[in-house]
Amino acid sequence: MKKRLNIVLILCSVLAVFCSCSKDKDENMKFLKQLVETSADGTSTTTDFTYNGEEIKSIDGVKQHTDFSYMDGLITKIVVLDKTNKTVNTIEYNYLRGKLVSAKSSDNYIIKYTANSDNSIAYERFDINAEDKEVKIYHGTLYFEKNNFIKDQRTFDNAPSGVSITYTASFEYDAKSNPFHSIMGYEKLLDHNDIISANNSLISVITNSSSQNDQVISSANFYKSTFKYDEDGYPTEKISEAVMPVNGNSEYKKSEYFY
Repeated sequence: MKKRLNIVLILCSVLAVFCSCSKDKDENMKFLKQLVETSADGTSTTTDFTYNGEEIKSIDGVKQHTDFSYMDGLITKIVVLDKTNKTVNTIEYNYLRGKLVSAKSSDNYIIKYTANSDNSIAYERFDINAEDKEVKIYHGTLYFEKNNFIKDQRTFDNAPSGVSITYTASFEYDAKSNPFHSIMGYEKLLDHNDIISANNSLISVITNSSSQNDQVISSANFYKSTFKYDEDGYPTEKISEAVMPVNGNSEYKKSEYFY
């Protein structure tokens, strides 16, 4: 009897610790309610986020409105309304044992994903033509480290004969909390780039390269972000700048986060 009582007490202690840890995690988790972005000319736009518990319900911005659908804790559909031209794009996500295997868009393309043994993910992007046939546009590999998306290496399959065209995006992160990572299932959306990461991207480098007859032409754009954080390690402000901007145009944006 005494032995059984001791076992019960131990189990109760373990459950108490588990519940305490879960409660602390829930209390520290924050959800972005509003994002205010200001460009270099002083123009501001506001984006509002609504939730159902830990699930994202909608994102409403000046130019577009996005609705999300879930099944078993996974995002299965995103519907994006372009407010300017009134067009709608629907993306359907399919999973196998909790891992994303495809993202199919009503804009006539599909991306197929395959998990590799080294934690990287191979992918292929196909356009769907008028005959409903898939035409491969490019293929590549996504790399991850510590729950952060660190690199995308891509090779284009529709390049002209004799020409090799590649694209590489790489990211470096802080050690603070990315508010989008709090959203249930959001980290599974492999077509959303660095926003799915656990931390916030500080530096990103985008490189495009083409080669033909031993001649290589490359261009790179370098972007950096600096953050201010609250006491829980969530960003309250971000300043984004393009250090090597496209076409020589400077890019500056201030983002303010409200929870």
